[in-house]
Amino acid sequence: MDKTQLGYVKTTIENKIATIEFFHPSHNSLPGNLLKQLKENIDAASENDEISLVILKSGGERTFCAGASFDELSSIEDFSTGKTFFLGFANVINAMRKCSKIILCRVQGKAVGGGVGVASAADYCMSTKYGSIKLSELAIGIGPFVIGPAVERKVGVSAMSQMALNATEWQTAKWAKEKGLYTEVFETVEQLDEYIAHFSEKLVNSNPEALAGLKKIFWEGTEHWDDLLDTRAAMSGQLVLSEFTTKAIGRFKS
Repeated sequence: MDKTQLGYVKTTIENKIATIEFFHPSHNSLPGNLLKQLKENIDAASENDEISLVILKSGGERTFCAGASFDELSSIEDFSTGKTFFLGFANVINAMRKCSKIILCRVQGKAVGGGVGVASAADYCMSTKYGSIKLSELAIGIGPFVIGPAVERKVGVSAMSQMALNATEWQTAKWAKEKGLYTEVFETVEQLDEYIAHFSEKLVNSNPEALAGLKKIFWEGTEHWDDLLDTRAAMSGQLVLSEFTTKAIGRFKS
């Protein structure tokens, strides 16, 4: 069975709120086809006048997102394929950045690599106490190049570099809140969902023009990210072909 073809991305709309949910049985990892669907769903929500707010979440009760699909990473054999794969994350981050609607992110569990990038690209992110984070890319010979700008924008250079270099250790949800990634950390998923429902109701009843204006202000200075993330995807696409990375991914899978 080709695991990279498993999973789903779906959007439900209720009371002007679009809930975009992604799921993959391998700890909500994101192969290229799910990244493509995620971008398309975010773009569609951005263009839909019946939507005032977006909630981004993953399925299941445990891991929020394990980042890149190792099954797909291990199959990359040329630069073009490698760059295209990492552009999947770049395209999702840029879609979130350009989305005309405020995006809330619900983190119910651990986030790794690209999962931290997705959480960082949200306008407002909330977690449970189980939402530990880790940038594991250096451990397999790459680096958080594509997601780096989004993470750095949210937590600062110091915290981002700490995670990037300390690639094998988890940082707690409390740490992530202190650094600015999470706005709130809750004891349980139930409490998290109750607050998201409360907070999203307040936002959806706010002036939509004011929300759109705030969205633009939040992302001022990132207009060059289309080119920046393309360059970063090329860096990762080259590194994934290195002997070091090939062996590291092989050890990880085994």
